[in-house]
Amino acid sequence: MLLPVPFVLFTADDRIQRADRPRFSLAGFWVSPRWHPDFAWAWITRFLIQLGNALGTLYLLYFLQDRVHLADPDTGLLVLILVYTVALMATTVFAGRRSDRTGRRRVFVIWSGIVMAGAALLLAFWPSWPVAVVAAAVLGVINIANSAPQVLGPALAAPIVVHLGGYPVLYVLTAVVTLLGSVFVLRIRSVP
Repeated sequence: MLLPVPFVLFTADDRIQRADRPRFSLAGFWVSPRWHPDFAWAWITRFLIQLGNALGTLYLLYFLQDRVHLADPDTGLLVLILVYTVALMATTVFAGRRSDRTGRRRVFVIWSGIVMAGAALLLAFWPSWPVAVVAAAVLGVINIANSAPQVLGPALAAPIVVHLGGYPVLYVLTAVVTLLGSVFVLRIRSVP
């Protein structure tokens, strides 16, 4: 965390002449899905997988308390976070190396979505502590990187848990959106 500080403090930036600076325009941030469909599908894929991750992890504490009936859900959640983090680091290194060696990207996204959906279905239909630990390890295959699904996840999850069928429906929805996110990667043509 502190390693970039010397670089930022002691590395001078090249000066850009005013005439060479691009003009600022909000239109410059728009990427047309019609002209760049691969970008659109990549965005949708990432959004859905991250939404599934947000839905699946948001209520884990209450899931441990209400469905698993764990005596100490706070400690249980800490254990799940540790398992999730270790699994995330291990699979990131393994999958990253394999992806770099093979040059293929889509297959790793598809399999990670399938694995995450499987973890969500485990939580939906077998709510127990050992299953929660396995699911935490399996959910570690993809990192939480986008903020929009993290905001949308709570807005969707709360009414589902309270009014629309509870935790089983929440985790089935988690499985559905992560599977959609992983399958939509097939629409991206420029990535092997």
